[in-house]
Amino acid sequence: MTDKIADGLEGVAEDNYGSNYTDHLFEQYKLYVEMADKISARRQTANTFFLTINTAVVALLGAVLPSTDRLLNTAWYVVVGLAGLLLCFFWFELLSSYRNLNTAKFNIVHEIERKLPIRPYVAEWASVGKGKDAKSYLPFTHIETKVPWVFAALYVALTVIALVHGV
Repeated sequence: MTDKIADGLEGVAEDNYGSNYTDHLFEQYKLYVEMADKISARRQTANTFFLTINTAVVALLGAVLPSTDRLLNTAWYVVVGLAGLLLCFFWFELLSSYRNLNTAKFNIVHEIERKLPIRPYVAEWASVGKGKDAKSYLPFTHIETKVPWVFAALYVALTVIALVHGV
């Protein structure tokens, strides 16, 4: 995989570039790391959005008082529950997409670091066992992708209760 990244990353060879090669390489590296950080910030914004929407929907379901028309009330729970499940699916898919994008970005950061005097991100990743040892480091994505499933389970439970008990 590293060879594919290196092939896609290689631009003008240092010998053909000129005297500013190292300075420009470092500037591009800084810009790329900043872009990777912005992806993480956008992921957090998306998390906040979906967490807020799901919390509001669950609160709305809890606030709906049983009406005299049980069929209408049950239909409300089913429709809102299904919409909530759909939101959870989109949330999970978006988080997975951000995870994949961040993984790709940091693979490229690691490859760029091969050309720099030190490789801090490579060293950091190695120091935490490359995310394979939960005692050293549990990637945030492993935790955050479980939250949509918690809400999905809650929507299923509320919908089933509404159908069974005719709320």
